[in-house]
Amino acid sequence: MAKIGFVLDDSLDKTDGVQQYILTLGQWMRHQGHEVHYLVGHTERDDIPHIHSLSRNIQMHFNQNRMSTPLPASKKAIRELLDREQFDALHVQMPYSPFMAGRVIKAAPKTTKIIGTFHIIPFSWVEKLATRLLGLILWNTLRRFDAIYSVSEPARRFAKRSFGVKSTVLPNVVNASAFHAGRHIRKYDDGKITIVFLGRLVSRKGCMYLLQALESLHQKHLLTNVRVLICGKGQLLPELEAYVHDHHLSTIVHFVGFVSEEDKPHYLATADIAVFPSTGGESFGIVLIEAMAAGSGVVLGGNNIGYASVLHDRPELLIDPIDTAAFAKTLKHFITSRRARQSAKKWQQEHVKQYDVAVVGKILLEHYEK
Repeated sequence: MAKIGFVLDDSLDKTDGVQQYILTLGQWMRHQGHEVHYLVGHTERDDIPHIHSLSRNIQMHFNQNRMSTPLPASKKAIRELLDREQFDALHVQMPYSPFMAGRVIKAAPKTTKIIGTFHIIPFSWVEKLATRLLGLILWNTLRRFDAIYSVSEPARRFAKRSFGVKSTVLPNVVNASAFHAGRHIRKYDDGKITIVFLGRLVSRKGCMYLLQALESLHQKHLLTNVRVLICGKGQLLPELEAYVHDHHLSTIVHFVGFVSEEDKPHYLATADIAVFPSTGGESFGIVLIEAMAAGSGVVLGGNNIGYASVLHDRPELLIDPIDTAAFAKTLKHFITSRRARQSAKKWQQEHVKQYDVAVVGKILLEHYEK
């Protein structure tokens, strides 16, 4: 049995992609008999064993996301934790801060394996410059890693360009069995095509572009047999609700609100078409593989480099959200063609198998236990 510590500068109170990555891996590894700890920034949740909050955090905007970054963590508290637990492996989520994860790496005994995973790609030149400067600051601790992975090919290129490190692509993970459970629940049985958007209601996630494409189809009376579920919350909600009202889409578009992780598989399973029109800032497409695992009829993603890394073999499933006419044309195709939906679903059900946590987890365990 290995003792594994997942290291994350951010809080575990959020449900963003990196948090889901380590929680999904951690749960699977516990089920394999290993002891899992989380060395994280300020976290209040207590429903998971072995959470160690090592720093106070401040909120900031970075890479089109709201996140928290640590203030300097206590070196003494870190040393005491590492001396007490004697981890076999520490798995660091990258990039990381020199104020928390960087101090954990410096204090780790030489007998502890250090594994890293890159999760992001920079959205603009500002983020690119910031991450290159961070790479210079972290150079000494970067040499301590025994293995480094990236969740996608774009993330791998980012790791090399900004941090000067070589990494191997090992994709993000989904607990396939948990999402399979959603397949047994169909909320509707009225013959309508159900379109589902699930994500934060912020500009780059593209929900407004979806509504504009739907409005284009509505004007042509092509949504008479369609319902649309908008699942999520965020600062754009009032603007989106006003658009739906002003364009007479209220009988078609329904705002569900925030969807918990427990309910996510059920909502995704209701989708005949799951649409994620993100315009950028994605290093991977975790929500795409979650929708595939839940059995969504067809999964469409914005043509950004992260989502394209998942859907590259089927370019017809990638959309340019800003091109309303093309977006509407793609929606029309899958709304009106059952054969197209079935063909896409068949490919996706095979494609998603490589992202199962059991597949990725076994590879990581080999490095943890070497």
